[in-house]
Amino acid sequence: MIESRCGLLCSECEYREPMKCGGCMQITKPFWGEQCPVKSCCESKKLEHCGKCDIFPCDILIQFAYDKDQGDNGRRIEQCKKWA
Repeated sequence: MIESRCGLLCSECEYREPMKCGGCMQITKPFWGEQCPVKSCCESKKLEHCGKCDIFPCDILIQFAYDKDQGDNGRRIEQCKKWA
């Protein structure tokens, strides 16, 4: 089951319950900002998730996956490969 556009497993996210986040596929605006550039890009291309994009993994996804504070060392990229 696809949980997010970027490959993050929302069901395992530590912020989901405390922030009352319905998960990427259910929200219009993330709890952490005005918009998620990964989600916006994917949805503008009418893609289910980033793994189905012609330029996967793009710079935006890589930046998210390897962010020093919130990244997951590429785990979400690997998840998108599995979903694809």
